[in-house]
Parts: sequence; structure tokens; C-alpha cells
Amino acid sequence: MSIRGLKKKQPKTFKVKVITMDAEMDFSCEMKWKGKDLFDLICRTLGLRETWFFGLQYTSKGVCAWLKMEKKVLEQEIPKEDPIKFHFLAKFYPEKVEEELLQEVTQHLFFLQVKKQILDEEIYCSPEATVLLASYAVQAKYGDYDPNFHEPGFLAQDELLPQRVLKQYQMTAHMWEEKITAWYAEHRGIARDEAEMNYLKIAQDLAMYGVNYFPIENKNHTDLLLGVDAKGIHVYSINNRFSPNKSFEWSAIRNISYSEKELTIKPLDKKAEVFKFFSSQLKVNKLILQLCIGNHDLFMRRRRVDSIEIQQMKAQAKEEKARKKVEHQRLAREKQLREEAERAKDELERRLFQLEAEARQANEALLHSKETAELLAEKAQIAEEEAKLLAQNAAEAEQERQRLEMAALKTKEEKRLMEQKVREAEMIAAKLVKESDLRTKETEYLRQDLSEAREAERRAKQRLLDVTRVSHPHTNRYPQLSPVRGGDLGAEKGCTRFDSKDIDLKRLSLEIERERLDYLEKSKKFEDRLKELKSEIHALKLEEKQKGPIYHWNEVFGSLDLTVGKVPSWIKPCEIRRGQDTNLQRPFAPYSMNTLNSWSRVSNNFCRTTGQKCFLTSTSVSNNMGIGTHRNIIKVQQCDSDVIYI
Repeated sequence: MSIRGLKKKQPKTFKVKVITMDAEMDFSCEMKWKGKDLFDLICRTLGLRETWFFGLQYTSKGVCAWLKMEKKVLEQEIPKEDPIKFHFLAKFYPEKVEEELLQEVTQHLFFLQVKKQILDEEIYCSPEATVLLASYAVQAKYGDYDPNFHEPGFLAQDELLPQRVLKQYQMTAHMWEEKITAWYAEHRGIARDEAEMNYLKIAQDLAMYGVNYFPIENKNHTDLLLGVDAKGIHVYSINNRFSPNKSFEWSAIRNISYSEKELTIKPLDKKAEVFKFFSSQLKVNKLILQLCIGNHDLFMRRRRVDSIEIQQMKAQAKEEKARKKVEHQRLAREKQLREEAERAKDELERRLFQLEAEARQANEALLHSKETAELLAEKAQIAEEEAKLLAQNAAEAEQERQRLEMAALKTKEEKRLMEQKVREAEMIAAKLVKESDLRTKETEYLRQDLSEAREAERRAKQRLLDVTRVSHPHTNRYPQLSPVRGGDLGAEKGCTRFDSKDIDLKRLSLEIERERLDYLEKSKKFEDRLKELKSEIHALKLEEKQKGPIYHWNEVFGSLDLTVGKVPSWIKPCEIRRGQDTNLQRPFAPYSMNTLNSWSRVSNNFCRTTGQKCFLTSTSVSNNMGIGTHRNIIKVQQCDSDVIYI
């Protein structure tokens, strides 16, 4: 068989374009196809099993009509165009969408059609219900609300509200979007099919839902509206499509018929009045009758036991819903876990960024710390060197402090010793003054004794002269011729003794007087020197912090040594003058310098004793020593170690 022969046997076709609520489909149909053939092809393509709700609508001469299933497509009054356009729409509406709409595709097609009718204002809806329905529509389209993804303005391109509502309120698109988003955010977790079902459940309660309106006239030629829906036939006034003036339920209608432009409705009650009305065209009556027959069949079908096909579909729909519910729950859990994981990921990323930032900061801080450490090391080295210098300075300062403390201690000790020595010097001076007074008294006593001795000597001489005159009356008469007798020699010897005694007494008196004068002079000088020492000590107390007073005291007591002649051993050691008799250092009998206890004349030596250690040198003179060369030295020992020679 040739290819040309095959071409001749191929059936003729025509093109059809089917427009659904969300898609457009092109089909190639055979010339002999009936309306049912095309309808079944479209339903198979869509996967639709609930075909009794839908039909193919076309427009002919300004009147909407539905494609008849039992007649061929090309034999009907369809527009002559290529391709032929049909709208796949819901022709009949269920009474309860939740119970009758089993398939998701059926539900979705109804949702899209009802939504379009509301937006086109074919179904009236209040503004509040419109916003709620819009929120469900947004939930069905976008899913759960995510403020991070659904930023302000994401609904700007979507048509969600009728123009009547937008014009009724003076609100901006942003304000409407905020109201819709507020409801939309509360629908979190609702799936698309559930959101569409909630939309339809709200829409089925609207007064104009599922009603097909046709203009009619009664026998009085009054313009009315005839409405056909799933529950029955309703008659409305021309200006009120919400509340019908008269209603005929399908269960109360016995028969519906038309003749030309007249349509007759016979109630089930034979006594009731038959309702007749007139339409403008015969096509309208045919369309009304077609819709009435289809809605009545569905009404009766709902009241009967479901067929096996419907039961299977319901069971499958139930299983599908259960499966979808489980799947939805699983997806919800997965979504929740994914969201939690995403949040955890975001948190980890944020934490990672934070840690990286902290790490960068730590590295910067480390570098800064290294630089700081190097600077600190340098500073530490400098500080160490400074510390060494400071330690050295501190050691030197400590040594200086110790030296100053030692100097202060020495100064204090020296001051104490100086004060003690001054006190001792004052005591010595006082003792010397007291001794001077005692010497004065002793001198007086010696003068008295001397005067008594002279008086005794005078009396002795007088007695001797008296005795001599009595014994030798002629001696004076012949002194040159008098022989020397033994008695005369004895008398001469006695006179010599008396003369020598007198000479000794005079000499002793002169020596005592000279020593007393020397002593008084030296005591006066010593007192003057002590006064100078006191003034110098007072001046040194003011200067003791600047310099030590020891050299000054050495000078002072050096001058004191020159003035007094003999200072205590703590001032300056004593030196023996050259040419002085060594016998002067020999101890003599002790005598008191404070009180006059007794005087004795032993071998021409005068001595007074006391409890202190003091000695008086001998006053005897050897034969070969002259009178003017005799010296008396008094040795006074105040303590065991302090000795003064006067």
C-alpha cells in the first residue's frame, strides 16, 4: 500500500483549543466526534473523574451555551473559527463542597472558578469575607508565611480583591496588603488543598454562589431574574439578587417544559399554581432547561445510594486525604526539622561568622598583643635596667640611710655623752666652787690657827725671854762677853727652832694664800668657760643635723685643758710637765674636799681626810731647795678615772 493510499484513509480532523482556569490545551478532533468524545479527552488529559460537574462552554452570537454531549461537535451552533475555542468550566455546583468534591483537581478547578467569579463581582462578597478569602488564596499560592521571604510588596502583582471593595475604602495597596498578610500569617501549616477547601467552604455560604441568572418576564411583563442552582429554581427582582421572591426546590418540582419563549414550571402539588415566564430568546429557554435537568439529576443523585464508582472514588479520596494528611504531617515535621536545621544552620553560620570575626579580632588582638609584648619587653628591659639602677640607688640610699642612722645614733650618743659630760663638767665646776668656798673657810681657819700659833709663839718667846732674864740677868749687859754654855746652847737651839718654825709658818701661809688665789682665779676662768660651753651647746643643737659637733667639742675641751690645766680622762689625757718633781705623782694622805673634818700638823704637813679619793702633796722642803722654789700640788680624784690636778 502506497503512502498516498494511507493519506486518503486518514480521517479528517479539526483543531480545538480548550481553556481551563489555569491552562490552555490544544486538541486535534475527528470530524465525527461528538461532544462527549471531546469532553472525555479533556477529562482524561486533566485526570478528572468527577466529570458531571463540568462542561464545555462557548459563546455564540453573544449568548453563552454549553456543548451538548450527544451531538457531534461540528453539528452544533459553535463559532466557525480555527481553532474552535471552548472553556472548560464548572457547569453545576455541589451543595456541600467538602463532601462532594473528592478529587483535588476538581477542588482546584472549582476554587479557581469561584475565585474568578468573586473578583469579577459575579458573586457578591463582603469586604471582610473578601480579605479572609484573599488570605486563603495567598496561602494556597505561596504556602506558609515567611517574613524573611515574603517582604512588603510581594502581593503587588496578585489580584486578590474586587474593584468594588478597593473603591469602597480609601486605603492604599500597602494597607490592604498588611490586612491580608495579618490573616495570611495565621494560616501557617495549612496545605494548598486544605486552603482551597476552606476558601470554597466560605464561598458556598455566599448568597450568589452557584446561581446562574437569566432575565425573564412574567405574564404581567414585569422584568425578573430566574436563578438556577443546586437546590432549585429561584425568582428574583431585577435589583435584588440576594433574596429570592419565590423559590422552587427540586424536590417540589414535578415538571419543567418550554414552548418557544414560554417556560412552564409545574409544582409537585397539583393544587399549586403553575409558574409560567417568558424569555427573550428561545436559546435562553433551552439553556435554562438544560441547567435545570442537570441540577435536578445531581439533586436526585445525591439523595440516592452512591454507585460503586462513587463509593470507590470516595474511598480513594478518603485514603488519599489520609495519605495526604500523613504526608502533610510528615512534610510539616520535615519542614519544621528543616526550618530548625536552617535556623540551626543560620545560627551556626552566624556563630561561625561571629567566631571568624572573633578569630579575626583575636588575630588582630594577638598581633597587637605581640606588638604590645615586644613594646612591653623593651619597656620591661628598660624597666629592669631602671630597676637595677633603682636597686643600686636603693642600696646606696639604704647604705646612706644606715650611715645617716648610724650618724644620727652617733650624734644622739655623742649628744647624750656631751650632755652627760657637760653635766659632769657642771658638777665639777659646782664642786670646784664649793671647794673654793671650803678653801676660803679653811684659809680662815688656817689664819686663825696661824694667829693662834703666832700668839703662842709670841707668848713662848715672851716666856723664854722672861725665863732668860730671870736665869741670866747679866746677859744683856754683856752680850759679847757671854760664854757659850750648854744651857745657852740649848736656848739658842730652842730659838732657832722657834725661828725656823716661824719661818715655816710664814712660808706655809704665803703658799696657802698663793694657792688660794690661783685656785680662785682658775675657778673663775672655769666658770666663764662653762658659760661659753653652754652657749656653744645651744648653738650646736641647732646645727646638729648638718654636721657633727665632735670636732668643736675637741676644740672646746682642748681650750679647756689649756685653761684649767687638767681635764677629766674622757676629755683629754693628762701630760706631766717636764721638770716637775716625780714625787708629785706619789699619793699622799687623803683629805676631804667637801667638809673640813680635822686638821693635823704632822711633820709640817697639813692634811684633811674624807671618804673620797683625794691626796695632798707634802709641804716639807729639802735642805737644798730654796724657799721660792717650793710648790704645793693638790691632786683631786673625783671618780676612779677622772682626775684634776690643781
